[in-house]
Amino acid sequence: MASLDPMLTVQQANEEFFRRFGDSSADVCGRNFRDLVHPSVQQPLMRQFSRLVEGKRQRFASHVVAVGSEDSAFAGTLTAAAVSGDTPDVAAILVLMRSSDDSQDAGVVTHRKKILSEIDARILEGIAAGQSTIPLASRLYLSRQGVEYHVTGLLRKLRVPNRAALVSRAYSMGVLNVGTWPPKVVEDFVK
Repeated sequence: MASLDPMLTVQQANEEFFRRFGDSSADVCGRNFRDLVHPSVQQPLMRQFSRLVEGKRQRFASHVVAVGSEDSAFAGTLTAAAVSGDTPDVAAILVLMRSSDDSQDAGVVTHRKKILSEIDARILEGIAAGQSTIPLASRLYLSRQGVEYHVTGLLRKLRVPNRAALVSRAYSMGVLNVGTWPPKVVEDFVK
């Protein structure tokens, strides 16, 4: 559990929160909550927090992937509630995070790993959008064989047998942004 100010800066937290995200309160307090979640969920989560701060909602719950201490990632459920003071404005936000017991380091790539080249990222986005090889090749100014070469490399890199599994694995690892269309690779993963 943690308390955030309206700018989403961590003000206070309990021991379990500190243990998950750092060794002490000095490591966590003063950090923006955005920095504690995986890049793939930052954008939709920040939209939810904006609605909370603007007074359009009183609370929300969302599935999140968080990046803890030593770049360990874990999935769980986040519940946030607005706390008002004497004025109708939001004075603080109370955040409760419950991690899934089976999610500790469950194949999630943390934000510091740059695993894709620029062309691999564009090909992965095309595949996730349902484009076949020839239209994808035309859009990226590659030959059909060039696209197939990069697709084969992506299949090996993510250790999957086919394109459907490639897209599924990319989403589960947080490489593709959640909640956007057309699919977009999180820039933190591009070399």
